[in-house]
Amino acid sequence: MELSILLAGQIITMFLYVAAGYASVKAGLFKSEDSKVLSNMMVYICSPCMIIYSFQIELSKDKIQGLLLAIAAAVLVHALFIIGTALLRRPLNLNRIERASLIYTNAGNLVIPLVGAVLGIEWVFYTNAFNIVQTVLIWTHGISLIGNTEEKDYLKILMNPNIIATIAGFFFFAARIHIPEIVGNCLEGLGTMIGTAGMFVIGMVIGNMDLKWVFTRKRPYFVCFIRLILFPAVTAVIFAVIARMGIHKDAKQILLVVFLAAASTAAAMVTQLAQIYDADAKYASVINVMSIIFCIITMPLMVMLYDMLA
Repeated sequence: MELSILLAGQIITMFLYVAAGYASVKAGLFKSEDSKVLSNMMVYICSPCMIIYSFQIELSKDKIQGLLLAIAAAVLVHALFIIGTALLRRPLNLNRIERASLIYTNAGNLVIPLVGAVLGIEWVFYTNAFNIVQTVLIWTHGISLIGNTEEKDYLKILMNPNIIATIAGFFFFAARIHIPEIVGNCLEGLGTMIGTAGMFVIGMVIGNMDLKWVFTRKRPYFVCFIRLILFPAVTAVIFAVIARMGIHKDAKQILLVVFLAAASTAAAMVTQLAQIYDADAKYASVINVMSIIFCIITMPLMVMLYDMLA
């Protein structure tokens, strides 16, 4: 219960950042298009800094086992979401934007700062597992789904700054290389900006949209129900069973980190890929915005469910 309350408070704080970004556009201080500058800063600077810094922990057998558990859990989550979406595709007549929004979550921008604030910076280390799995899938399965193509951009996978940061961070971790304190402070400072800047950017994007048009569409409510309640509820039950097996002393907390990513909002990357492949980016944005608003309620409830079961 305490964790859910703390999580709700953190999400509300982030929603206020969204409101600030929205207000800045409406007040004429910025244009919605200006958000691209902040987006580039988050993707190419803040997120990699956070990832590298999260690996600056002592190497131990326990940490390696925990990371392997997190990776296995992340693979399981994506398999469940892909299979679940495939089963629902024909009965619910899901289009490619809806399917991508159900499978891929906003694990980076939302979950990394949430984990850092709610559980502590040392637990951010395990968010890398989900981000690695999702980055690989979204640049293979994701672009095939959204772009309706068999293209696999393996170069983009390898050159993704977050993948590079993960490889570098893991190398430092495995080789027991400790970054100088001054550099570490810089990485930490830039990395912690991702939460505030990420939510502010979302608000700036919303600032250019007709909110009445957004909330009068019925279909996105249904998609958000599956993304934020149905899929996370199934995941909570499965993770609770695994946590009770005692396969790792921190299994419950490690699986909680992965669960937060699984219960997160629809991925902003879906909108970006939809723009590239002319696949109704406006509708993708609607789903993303609505899922952000609803997750203020759904994420604490889902975490409470997991906490009760585990």
